[in-house]
Amino acid sequence: MDNGTSTPLQQAPADPPAGPCGGAGPYDAYVRASVLNNLQRPLTDAPDEMGFLVSTQVMELWLTLIVHEWRAAASAFAKDDIDSAGDALVRSRRALTSLNSTWTPLASLTPAQFNGFRAAFGAASGYQSAMYRHLEFLLGDKSESLLRLHQGDPAVHETLVEAYHRPSLYDEVLGYLYRRGLPVPERVRDRDMTAPYTADPGVVDVWRRIYAGPQRDPLLALGEQLTDLAELVLRWRYDHIMVVRRAMGAKTGSAGSPGLVWLEQRATKPVFPELWEVRGGL
Repeated sequence: MDNGTSTPLQQAPADPPAGPCGGAGPYDAYVRASVLNNLQRPLTDAPDEMGFLVSTQVMELWLTLIVHEWRAAASAFAKDDIDSAGDALVRSRRALTSLNSTWTPLASLTPAQFNGFRAAFGAASGYQSAMYRHLEFLLGDKSESLLRLHQGDPAVHETLVEAYHRPSLYDEVLGYLYRRGLPVPERVRDRDMTAPYTADPGVVDVWRRIYAGPQRDPLLALGEQLTDLAELVLRWRYDHIMVVRRAMGAKTGSAGSPGLVWLEQRATKPVFPELWEVRGGL
């Protein structure tokens, strides 16, 4: 009965508008999901190979984003734009956290499961990843011999050559600190940018000044941002070691690489070393 106070009947929500017939919808046109979903081509019937392929491809996408953010941060530091640089570092920290989680689907592979498809990828190896090499160069871990691995792809090689010769993200940070009046040594500022970055006592002193100062100093917050990133990179390396150790032990790696031994050597390479060293003297 209508007593004059009834409300209209609720209508079911309308279906979203359909895309044009016979073609990809706007979502696929933007995200290219159909392209991404057709990049998985297992070479065996092993049930774990699909997970290995997807996880590795997702890693490459996260690496691409991290490199993008670190390049943006380095450019912002060079312009003394600390706000934009800090925003890019925050975004990269989230991406690094997500990158590290991509080890989860691979973390419990047994030797038998891994051997079920290992031979299929032949000479392919993670150390051949151009995007990971770009990430290492941005961290200041330059290597001419590893750069040569990518000569077979001219476009990729050109991009890496540029990154090889440019200042690393950390070099740009130190340049910014110098322009803020901190005594970053000339030997650090004018160093050969193609050489691997090594710890310098003068830079330790710079960070010591910052950490001994006001706890709300934006430069101290920057130091902690960089430490967060360094820790996540180190955790990535350690998790990689554990996945390999569990799946194949100390066997020779694909492409004849030393496998576990090589990964353990790489894992000891410092990331932003003075930020770790300064803590012992505070």
